[in-house]
Amino acid sequence: MSILFTFPGQGSQRTGMLHALPDDSAVAATLHEAAAVLGLDPLTLDTEAALASTRAVQLCLLIAGVAMARSLAAQGGGPDMVAGFSIGEYPAAVVAGALDYADALRLVALRGRLMEEAYPSGYGMAAIVGLEQAPLAALVAQIHSVASPVHIANLNARRQIVIAGSETALQQVMALALEHGASKVQRLAVNVPSHCPLFDAQAQEMAAAFAQVSLRRPVLTYLSSSAARTLFEPARIRDSLASNMARQVNWADTVRLAWERGARLALEMPSGAVLTRLTAPELADGLAISCEGQRSDSLLAMLAEARRTR
Repeated sequence: MSILFTFPGQGSQRTGMLHALPDDSAVAATLHEAAAVLGLDPLTLDTEAALASTRAVQLCLLIAGVAMARSLAAQGGGPDMVAGFSIGEYPAAVVAGALDYADALRLVALRGRLMEEAYPSGYGMAAIVGLEQAPLAALVAQIHSVASPVHIANLNARRQIVIAGSETALQQVMALALEHGASKVQRLAVNVPSHCPLFDAQAQEMAAAFAQVSLRRPVLTYLSSSAARTLFEPARIRDSLASNMARQVNWADTVRLAWERGARLALEMPSGAVLTRLTAPELADGLAISCEGQRSDSLLAMLAEARRTR
């Protein structure tokens, strides 16, 4: 069976997530490189106060994803394919060999700053469970306006969809969704309206930054959750990464694509288990598991067994 590493997006962060990484040379080297590029100790980024910043959150998710994947790979537990959710597409591209880690650190620092400065308050994201895309889109259309925008952002599963926009509009759609049959609505721990046209201008700034960076053809199968496709050409990976803050995430179709390509073990990099819960239903004859709370030797044994049963 093929092994898929998944890399989570904003909202999965937790205090101390970098401090909880394995104590080994691969992790130490990853943290050291981050310190050299960013000019600060990355272990200062995962405090409760620091994680109030979108920039710090996105850097933590990049660093944690790359560090954990490198730690496992150094011990023979590398993946065959990778997929990331939102900011998770950046560590996925690094692990796939398409993007240099140092470049990713600089780009993610810029990405987080641009997003934070564009919407410092009054905006965010919310999950709607129990409604499919078409009826939810109709509710969103009732509320959306120039003054109070709201958009469908993430297609996590057929009946789990995330919306993004102004706080007022989010609350109105959440209330309407419950009236129209949603089983659950939840304001997410994300304080920017990701994956919708509200970030078109910032995506153009990211494209300009990416024009100064060289990407390579990936050495692993790289699945873009924005395109829900396998990307091989460096130019297409560059364009996907640069624009993903303003594009919908289609995680459900991305996982189905991974399954079609043979993925039967999906291992989620730190932090959290959000993607594991979303991925498991699409791997009916496989296994989705999170690194969270797992011993490294247990993970390595599981990865070794998956390789033996190909």
